[in-house]
Amino acid sequence: MNNILNVEYEKFRLKNGLEVILYIRDRLPIVSVNLWYKVGSANEVEGKTGFAHLFEHMMFQGSENVPKEKHFKYIQEAGGSLNGSTSVDRTNYYNTVPSNSLELVLWLESDRMGYLLPALTEEKLRNQKDVVMNERRQRYENQPYGMAWENIFANLYDSKHPYHWPTIGWMKDIEAFKLEDVIDFFERYYSPKNASLVIAGDIKIDETKALVEKYFEDIPNRKSFLTPQPQNVSLPESKLVELKEDVQLPRLYMAWHSDKLYGGDDAKLDVLSDVLSGSKNSRLYKSLVFDKQIAQDVFSFQYSAKINGSFLIVATAKPGVKLDDLKKTIFTEIDKLIDEGAAEKEINRSKNGIKSSFIYSLQNIETFANHLNNYNCNLAEPNSFIYDLSRYDSIGVNDIKNCAEKYLTKPFVELHVNPKEKS
Repeated sequence: MNNILNVEYEKFRLKNGLEVILYIRDRLPIVSVNLWYKVGSANEVEGKTGFAHLFEHMMFQGSENVPKEKHFKYIQEAGGSLNGSTSVDRTNYYNTVPSNSLELVLWLESDRMGYLLPALTEEKLRNQKDVVMNERRQRYENQPYGMAWENIFANLYDSKHPYHWPTIGWMKDIEAFKLEDVIDFFERYYSPKNASLVIAGDIKIDETKALVEKYFEDIPNRKSFLTPQPQNVSLPESKLVELKEDVQLPRLYMAWHSDKLYGGDDAKLDVLSDVLSGSKNSRLYKSLVFDKQIAQDVFSFQYSAKINGSFLIVATAKPGVKLDDLKKTIFTEIDKLIDEGAAEKEINRSKNGIKSSFIYSLQNIETFANHLNNYNCNLAEPNSFIYDLSRYDSIGVNDIKNCAEKYLTKPFVELHVNPKEKS
């Protein structure tokens, strides 16, 4: 397995600071271009939220040499696919195309990195503000349970913490976007020295390096930027938050502070979540869904982020079941796990499942390229596949028991989403 995951790559840095990782996989004539900007909603400030997500949209609205909305058209006409995503910690843009269209992708990405601002107008901003506000209404405000996540994190973190607000931003902030603020945010964060470019697939190293230098080397850096730092966070006491939404069944959310991305307990918390709810044989699923039949579903996960992490358990009640009954059963299972520990076969099953899913996902060149960028930006070493998986090797019964006790006995945010009363 080590031979498969120990990848050879070439990494270099342009004079403007852009990091570039090249990886050859020439089994198929395709190439994936994956560009990370080290900016997410954590780089925003209170009162001015949603900028990083806004640029996920604005970057497809045309730049100095690319007409409005032609980015999608050019890639799709070349037989490729593309998209972008924003998280609390980063924004990425990814394109997968036939390898003979690599130069097209590099031209498009370089033009919006270096020359977006000449094409950024008040009209485009107004248009995308409307798009983002509609997206927020559809995905959050008018979506069943759609307001849960932002309420959880708004209560888990105080108003000054960069994870307090949702990635999409608060509606009042989106409505107040000003062109000068948007320009300032772009000039700070969408620069070569704050970016990492991965090109993976059917490529020739020397030719690809020459293309990268041709299209990116002369792009200047603009303003300085701030990098959010990990913080010590804790809740002095548990919080109960209640929402009434247009849903059919009540749902319980429980969220604790946990370890950050690649922290010492991060992988252990992944295994803990799998032991609790990762399969139909898992503890919470078996107890709530099968044995007691009080829950429609239940799942848990470790949300690993760069500054801080959080651990969540979510359960949807069966008709007529109170959320307090779900909570009581969940804590019964947690207490049992802490008192007795997990069985070795549970731990091994979870570790094997995590590893096999991870390795299977690497067949996709787009996923592989994104891992290279993730490792480069968060670990400073693109070839961290073996390190990443090896974090799970030494996890044992006591680790899961101790992890549950360390985190799941602390104060937490408890969110109840109940159906609105019918008039």
